[in-house]
Amino acid sequence: MNQFLHLVTLGVRDFKKSYEFYTQTLGWKPSGASQDDVAFFQTSGVVFAIYPREKLAEDALVESEGSGFAGFTLAHNARSEAEVDEIIADLKSKGVKIVKEPQKVFWGGYSSYFADLDGYLWEVAFNPFFPFDKNGNLKLE
Repeated sequence: MNQFLHLVTLGVRDFKKSYEFYTQTLGWKPSGASQDDVAFFQTSGVVFAIYPREKLAEDALVESEGSGFAGFTLAHNARSEAEVDEIIADLKSKGVKIVKEPQKVFWGGYSSYFADLDGYLWEVAFNPFFPFDKNGNLKLE
């Protein structure tokens, strides 16, 4: 299998509220490929999607219920510690649940976590070891 990640889909409990969270709270623009019960967002190289949790589980032939830590996080890298602070302050002002306040971390960066409406964890981090290319994509050596 080639080393590509093309699409990340989150199974959400309330599609309408999650759609509002991603479009209104985070300010993301949905793609024209979005439909009544699925929304696609073009990000820098990977497509992000939300879809009803039950339907996503049905498609994968697994149970839709479960609780606790999902075993993964999503991340947005910022260009500075100040940008992390600005993003988290904006989200906090919109009532978003901040799980971890911005702080210096053991690996030499600066990060914070927030949760979306389904409890999926998003890290907002400044990593001085991960430079961006001219298009805003992370460029790993």
